[in-house]
Amino acid sequence: MVNCILIADSGSTKTDWILTIAKNSILEVETMGINPVRDSQDAILNILKNELVSKLPKEHTISEIYFYGAGCIDPYKKNVEEALSYIFTTVEKIAVESDLLGAARALCGNKAGIACILGTGSNSCLYDGKEIICNTPPLGYILGDEGGGAFLGKTLVGNVLKKIFSQELQKSFLERFHLTPPIIINKVYREPMPNRFLASLVPFLAEHRKEAEIHEMLVWAFRQFYIRNVKAYQHPEMEINFVGSIAFYFEQELLEAAAKEGLKIGKILHKPAWEIADYHRKSLFKGEKC
Repeated sequence: MVNCILIADSGSTKTDWILTIAKNSILEVETMGINPVRDSQDAILNILKNELVSKLPKEHTISEIYFYGAGCIDPYKKNVEEALSYIFTTVEKIAVESDLLGAARALCGNKAGIACILGTGSNSCLYDGKEIICNTPPLGYILGDEGGGAFLGKTLVGNVLKKIFSQELQKSFLERFHLTPPIIINKVYREPMPNRFLASLVPFLAEHRKEAEIHEMLVWAFRQFYIRNVKAYQHPEMEINFVGSIAFYFEQELLEAAAKEGLKIGKILHKPAWEIADYHRKSLFKGEKC
């Protein structure tokens, strides 16, 4: 039997699992997303039983599990801890932490830095090389989440319905998604999960990013993220690091916005799972406690 550790990076849609040993990562498994704010303990157990356990090689003994995920905060993360303990009865250590700490460890490793998530929502933190020491509250897509997918979609819709964009761009947007103003209002104010609807409109921004109106909107939105979140840490000398699909696909606009705010960009990762595995493998190999 070979001892190894299991790493999870979980969002509401999917979870990336990495099985890793001292010298390298050996297996990646994808399951449904786990969010303990949304999912019951029974639902989490079903995902672990039906989608994960059968895919793990029996010749490896898991000694430690590190689970980083959306919604993994007190008291909800206890549901994940107990579900993992129920399935993996011989594991010596199970740690369940926020997706933001996972992002920080993936981006900064053992060094201090600023780590950010730009996906459907947005988040950021000041990290000391082990733990988060300061976090500007993201506040969700209504009050905050500047720069995230829902915020971009909300700004796009507002610019279309208020006729700030050109008539040609307004028409192109409405036709692209088969939308009308009444349909949009209904989806935002009456249907469930309007943040996901708004984030689903981001492909239009990617398709038209070279048009001046869209380019200016994107740079403005990312500047809002820096102004309202990152600058609160008062460390302009530090590089700002990102994980998430929005950061990955809109890297150029993110860089331009940073330059306008006098800030520097470090790493930009699409997904952090492999880098989180590297962080834990190196820490364990050196005999450090994670």
